Amino acid sequence: MFEQYAFTASERFMRYVQVDTQSNPQSHSQPSTEKQKDLSRILLQELKEMGIADAELDEHGYVYATIPSNADADVPVICFCSHVDTAPDASGRGVKPLLHRNYTGGDLVLPDDASIVISPKDFPYLEQLKGHDIITASGTTLLGADDKAGVAEIMDAAHYLMTHPEVKHGAIRILFTPDEEVGRGTAKVDMQKLGARFGYTLDGGEAGSLEDETFSADGVTIVINGVITHPGYAKDKLVNALKIGGELLAQLPKKELSPETTDGKQGFIHPVRFEGIAERCTLEFIIRDFDTALLKPKEDFLRELTQIIVESHPGATFEFTVTEQYRNMKEVLDQHPEVVAHAKEAIRRAGLTLKMESIRGGTDGSRLSWGVERHTNARDAYR
Repeated sequence: MFEQYAFTASERFMRYVQVDTQSNPQSHSQPSTEKQKDLSRILLQELKEMGIADAELDEHGYVYATIPSNADADVPVICFCSHVDTAPDASGRGVKPLLHRNYTGGDLVLPDDASIVISPKDFPYLEQLKGHDIITASGTTLLGADDKAGVAEIMDAAHYLMTHPEVKHGAIRILFTPDEEVGRGTAKVDMQKLGARFGYTLDGGEAGSLEDETFSADGVTIVINGVITHPGYAKDKLVNALKIGGELLAQLPKKELSPETTDGKQGFIHPVRFEGIAERCTLEFIIRDFDTALLKPKEDFLRELTQIIVESHPGATFEFTVTEQYRNMKEVLDQHPEVVAHAKEAIRRAGLTLKMESIRGGTDGSRLSWGVERHTNARDAYR
């Protein structure tokens, strides 16, 4: 089918990663950064140039588009989804993608920071990529493959289908979201407009891997109130909220219940933000587990630990707030096994070895599965 087709995914990807689309967890706007729309506008223009007439970019930063059905039968509408934003953990500005042709093995040393080495010792999967081309960043920024690789693949697939009408298919909805990296990727999705029966997110990973399970997730915010007074006359009066917060962090388990000591299906309690002044400080945590029922015991543990520590400082008080973030999409997908079965068959037809995996994180699919009801997460395949 693809023998005469000149794939465009790599070329598109190397262009897309040069657009800074970093999201911002501290922003309350939607999208959290306007610059995410810079890439969305490019995608909108390219979709229209393909002949996809209904492509649109809404005010919240979502791109919707439809590859029209050319099938004789009435088949369900499917959606393919990826996100345009990159993580706030490292810079997305000035990305210089490097193409390493015909990888022969060994370390990849990134030229702009020789201390950044991509080694098979740390990433054994590299051994399977000998003879393939590999794209990396230059060493001082994120590459942005999460998730511009998925964006490029969807755009390439759209281009192929729009230029090969002999390939029969039902209506295909395309959705590009902002703010996935800050947990708000589907906050403003118009589910009625999307109109898909089921869908698949393409969001990075090894060839052949298929993920139908994510963490269930809550957030916890703890506000500690101290007693403030002039530090020069503070003896037996001052109660420093910052010190109490530091004491709480120091009392968290060292050998369990943290990201650095867990893997597989183990959950964790993870502090992600700590700020404030002596009078009042705020600590933010993420709580994760594959079993939704196991979130509350972790939250109860954290609440009890906070209470014990705060009560040991007379005059101090605390506020403890739990916010639901997302739930394991497997709880919904198990009710619709055909969605995963179709993905397995697609991987088999592509000649890849299927690897069923669980995501130690979240995805737009986690949230869409509870709205669309049917959504899974297919990892990108290398060509």
